Amino acid sequence: MVPNVTNRLANVTARQLTCESCGSEFTCDPGGSCWCFEEAVRLPLPEAAQSQFKDCLCAKCLATLAREQEAGA
Repeated sequence: MVPNVTNRLANVTARQLTCESCGSEFTCDPGGSCWCFEEAVRLPLPEAAQSQFKDCLCAKCLATLAREQEAGA
């Protein structure tokens, strides 16, 4: 199992990221009040996504990935 990205980055300051899926820019702040703490989707990502994405996704892409995972289950 891949470690939870949020736990792994708990001591990291806020970063500006580009979503690997859609290219949108967003802020990742695991040490503060990051938007992902409010999401129902939890990491780790499904195995297929783990090899495709190496960092955080934006809220829209994370939600899309979760819907796709649920549909395939």
